Amino acid sequence: MKLKKQVTVCGAAIFCVAVFSLYLMLDRVQHDPARHQSGGNFPRSQISVLQNRIEQLEQLLEENHEIISHIKDSVLELTAHAEGQPALPHHTSNGSWVLPPESRPSFLSVSPQDCQFALGSKGQSPDLQMLAVYSLLPFDNQDGGVWKQGFDITYEPNEWDAEPLQVFVVPHSHNDPGWIKTFDKYYYDQTQHILNSMVLKMQEDPRRRFIWSEISFFSKWWDNISAQKRAVVRRLVGNGQLEMVTGGWVMPDEANSHYFAMIDQLIEGHQWLEKNIDTDSSTDIFCHMMPFYSYDVPHTCGPDPKICCQFDFKRLPGGRINCPWKVPPRAITEANVAERAQLLLDQYRKKSKLYRSKVLLVPLGDDFRYDKPQEWDAQFLNYQRIFDFLNSQPNLHVQAQFGTLSDYFDALYKKVGIVPGMKPPGFPVLSGDFFSYADREDHYWTGYYTSRPFYKSLDRVLEAHLRGAEILFSLALAHARRAGADGTYPLSDYALLSNARRNLALFQHHDAITGTAKEAVAVDYGVRLLHSLTNLKHIIINAAHYLVLGDKDTYHHDPAAPFLIMDDTRPSQDSLPERTVVKVDVSPRFLVVFNPLEQERLSVVRVLVNSPHVRVLSEEGQPLPAQLSAHWGSDTDTVPDIYQVSVLARLPALGLRVLQLHKSFEGHAALQSSVRLYLPGLNLPMRRQEPVPVHVLPAGAEDVCLENQHLRACFSGHSGLLQSIRRAGEEREQRVSSEFLVYGTRASKDKSGAYLFLPDGEAKPYAPNDLPVVRVTEGPLFSEVASYYQHVQTVVRLYNVPGVEGLSLDVSCLVDIRDQINMELALRFSTDIDSEDTFFTDLNGFQIQPRRYQRKLPLQANFYPMPTMAYIQDRQSRLTLHTAQALGVSSLGSGQLEVILDRRLIQDDNRGLGQGLKDNKRTCNRFRILLERRTAASQAQDGRPISFPSLLSHITSVHLNAEALVMPVAQEKPAPPPLRSFTPLSTTLPCDFHILNLRMLQAEQDESLPSAEAALILHRKGFDCSLEAKNLGFNCTTSQGKLALGSLFQGLEVGSLQPTSLTLMYPLGTASNSTNIHLDPMEIATFRIRLG
Repeated sequence: MKLKKQVTVCGAAIFCVAVFSLYLMLDRVQHDPARHQSGGNFPRSQISVLQNRIEQLEQLLEENHEIISHIKDSVLELTAHAEGQPALPHHTSNGSWVLPPESRPSFLSVSPQDCQFALGSKGQSPDLQMLAVYSLLPFDNQDGGVWKQGFDITYEPNEWDAEPLQVFVVPHSHNDPGWIKTFDKYYYDQTQHILNSMVLKMQEDPRRRFIWSEISFFSKWWDNISAQKRAVVRRLVGNGQLEMVTGGWVMPDEANSHYFAMIDQLIEGHQWLEKNIDTDSSTDIFCHMMPFYSYDVPHTCGPDPKICCQFDFKRLPGGRINCPWKVPPRAITEANVAERAQLLLDQYRKKSKLYRSKVLLVPLGDDFRYDKPQEWDAQFLNYQRIFDFLNSQPNLHVQAQFGTLSDYFDALYKKVGIVPGMKPPGFPVLSGDFFSYADREDHYWTGYYTSRPFYKSLDRVLEAHLRGAEILFSLALAHARRAGADGTYPLSDYALLSNARRNLALFQHHDAITGTAKEAVAVDYGVRLLHSLTNLKHIIINAAHYLVLGDKDTYHHDPAAPFLIMDDTRPSQDSLPERTVVKVDVSPRFLVVFNPLEQERLSVVRVLVNSPHVRVLSEEGQPLPAQLSAHWGSDTDTVPDIYQVSVLARLPALGLRVLQLHKSFEGHAALQSSVRLYLPGLNLPMRRQEPVPVHVLPAGAEDVCLENQHLRACFSGHSGLLQSIRRAGEEREQRVSSEFLVYGTRASKDKSGAYLFLPDGEAKPYAPNDLPVVRVTEGPLFSEVASYYQHVQTVVRLYNVPGVEGLSLDVSCLVDIRDQINMELALRFSTDIDSEDTFFTDLNGFQIQPRRYQRKLPLQANFYPMPTMAYIQDRQSRLTLHTAQALGVSSLGSGQLEVILDRRLIQDDNRGLGQGLKDNKRTCNRFRILLERRTAASQAQDGRPISFPSLLSHITSVHLNAEALVMPVAQEKPAPPPLRSFTPLSTTLPCDFHILNLRMLQAEQDESLPSAEAALILHRKGFDCSLEAKNLGFNCTTSQGKLALGSLFQGLEVGSLQPTSLTLMYPLGTASNSTNIHLDPMEIATFRIRLG
């Protein structure tokens, strides 16, 4: 009774708060000065403001109504179930499974102010929106004369009389950390020579400049040079001759990389620079665009490559490369300097006409340039002669010199008369992006969005493990230090963690995750990724071992005999994971389950066991709902003596849950699944007597439907493919039919390759040689339909659980096209959503970009990168395809979403790689399909060039990308020491907050050891409130961006908290004693934090 009273009082209090907040909003709208009448006449602007306010108020009323009804439902359910133990699933009379109501119901409470961001009431309006620019551009590919894709540029000779032209020539060398050669081969063959020569040649003349970007190479070189040479480098950086630009571990790909990995590689580079070079740093969002075809010397001095090539002095006659335009460079002498300088100045002047200032940036370099001392001399001596001549002629009105990016931007800021870093007047603000890209004709670089999907998937698996290992290592070390036990904790794990950061960072390079490197280089990346994945599993095991021990004094780290076993293993870098089989016995086998999410999750945890007679208990010995299934080795055969147990477990946020497995022939054993196997060509049904019975039936003509309390999904009996989805409470089924399609490549000389997608027309239906085997599994916790085709096996699973996992369909596609020639396999979803020509894709998992199908462009131009999600919508519905790996996506017709699963291409596409894509692997692509109902309030946003996922969509994405890790305790007999679940957070994090990372920083003296400080990186997500968010399975509240960090970590104190720049290069403000922070929507904030 006491609990019931408490619940009722709590519910009433929340109800009152909600009503009061609604009153305040009404009051605020009522007293808005924009609404005051003036003599009874409303100006038009005030009418539109009033309409806006009314729409917002309608939405707020609707949201408050929902909040109150959710609270009411939650209070009622909580009162009804608070005193009971969690009940187990049971069969109903009609044969379906019913899961009892959750013993701990959840509620959603979103602050109305938190909904305003997606409505666009704040923020600066851009001057240029790329979606609008694309609709205006004719894309007519006219011949632009010497500048093939441009136009003739003219100028008047006296244009610079009042204000001279300032030219900064920026020498650079673009070093790919792997492409045609491996990272190490490039270093030994070229990069080390470039950097060694740089040290010598830059000292010869203080006017020389050089910029460098890739810290992966620079750090390797640094480890191999003398202290004397390091001092020279620091001096060159200090006096501005050598400049580190961007300073990431690599130059990351912008299409396929996830924002976690992009930030992490930036931190890795910046932290290395801070520790070793100790230099000032600054960031800016003021951008420079390169207008011509390429970043090489022929395409950077001006519009005419035939002339610019004559000023690439590496191509002087007698060298290994020459100018394709048949006019070679000439060494600069007293006799020809006037004529040569005038020719070059003409190009500089023409290029400057494309910009808004009389300050000009001219890059001078190319891939792996300056690898020989002779090239340094040829470029620097000849250019200096030209500069000396130009600068000595006042009538030319030009000042030319070598420069760095800082030199250029500082001069530009000075010219416009403002402090560097401020928004310069007269320069436009642009929003949007530049996908998709063609370098000539209709050669769109949209193939690499999918190329080598096996490694794109492995990248994300490693990323999820790295984040999990970082957080668990940081927490374990903080607890060990607080207990004075850090002497026994394996600090050597930090070196493995650092190595994993660098291997993940290396793979973000724009020829690695893109799938555009040579086959041998792809193998080298794969070996590095797998090596680090294995190490990260060990780090997680070691941290989990310490944290779940009931008595920490018994902790003993034995590298030869780990306390926990890995959840899966990969025999080689190109193999799929093989899950660990747990041997069960009458004495309990313990499992430790790690939830890497910052929210509590109700998940179905899957384990392979060696017996069908098994039951699962909680840490306290209470039986947990579990489902027994066969483990399938092929389409028709099960693996003998291996079974899958799926258990429904509530996992603490960022925590560890201890479970027990028992061999049991009595009650409370796992409930069996039922299996129907539909075989084409079979005439008579059969029943296979196995521990999990299998009914073998002729191929079915009738549709198959799966259902839980939220969704009903129906599949074709013939194909086994999804046909429709119906949400609970809706009468109408939504058509969501899936089909596999095939693209070929052109018959002409230009064909698809690693970079380019050049299809031979529209996709054709996939027509395998044989009809598919279809297998339907039904059970209390999940049901699924599996379809086995010749080149793809697809499984669509519906979880029968409350919460996030039961609100979407889990889809996996195991693809194997190794026997095909010039084939690209696509999966298309067709719906009756009236999306017209608009669809939405994410950029790096961070934000959503609206797209429009451009009929004036070829098919391949309408594909876009999809690192985490894509969706289509109309006034009633939104269908989101969530993905666990980056792939190419499009919507080629209204109501369609189409994703390319894999591509096998026999030929090179003439972009420098010199190979096709013939090293395909068996690849598992994983997705979630989420169908959401939209409310009327959302329609005001549809015309705007911005969109946001719902909270449910955000959480679905992280569930898919950060799976729970199941680690069996290695020790069987005697029983292991007492274990206790670990719950690190003392309060629930607002559900629009994401802990991007908790990353231990390296010690000052020894970079292989951790310091006492960590980087806490938080991201507050922007979300759309106009999509329903019920039954999330955890208490979801928002807090208008406020978070009390001081009380967040249970059993740990926040010793210090310093806001910093994103990569910790400089503090933001002064450190204060307060541990209360605030983030705006979409903001990522980094804090230097000390836990103990």
